[in-house]
Amino acid sequence: MNFENKNVVITGGSTGIGFATAKAFIANGAKVFITGRSVENLERAAAKINNSNLKTVVSDTSNFAGIDELVKAVADSGSSIDVLFLNAGTAVFESIENVTEADFDAQFNTNVKGSFFTLQKLLPYVNNGASVLFTSSTVATAANMGAIVYSATKGALNKIAQIAANELVERQIRVNVVSPGPVRTEGFDKAVTTDEAKDHFAASTALQRLGTPDEIAKTVVFLASDEASFITGTELLVDGGYTTYARK
Repeated sequence: MNFENKNVVITGGSTGIGFATAKAFIANGAKVFITGRSVENLERAAAKINNSNLKTVVSDTSNFAGIDELVKAVADSGSSIDVLFLNAGTAVFESIENVTEADFDAQFNTNVKGSFFTLQKLLPYVNNGASVLFTSSTVATAANMGAIVYSATKGALNKIAQIAANELVERQIRVNVVSPGPVRTEGFDKAVTTDEAKDHFAASTALQRLGTPDEIAKTVVFLASDEASFITGTELLVDGGYTTYARK
């Protein structure tokens, strides 16, 4: 898949799925902006990729000030956007009794508010015929205990993407959702802290293993490419069979 002379913006691109996707787009010739909250993580990502086609932006997209930093960077670049990957997200796993207001707000501000308003504010810079993608999760339709707020944010995100696909169709902008199952990322390791819990997640998939960020990245690149030119308004599960596995 050829992304020569294409411009890609990835929120939450310094680690995990976002970082793997940035690498994949650059390998296919794209120019890529990645955002992150941490200067150190962005510097580390840039050093690992080591390519002049990568630009980093310190931007916390959970708030308008952070989103405006990204908008300014795109505007100052003089480039329009061919692929917008709304990937920034956060998760806190707690029971109803233990969820705090701070937990609730952090997840909705990043996962829902941040994604929605990043799309809204960047739309003037998005090309007609571009591709917009959201990172959701299988938890949007599953009912996993301890994931009540996180699941709610991803369900909201799926509906935003579906309606955006309809509203942006006049500009031939395709909007799709990628919903990973359990994937071994830095964020996963922070949220799932024991080997026993990690083994449980691996055993919950038909393939009996965790996914890798590179596997999700390949899916994102496909959906953004001309190979997926007739796909819009779709949620693509990349979950190793998690949602359909008949557990013994």
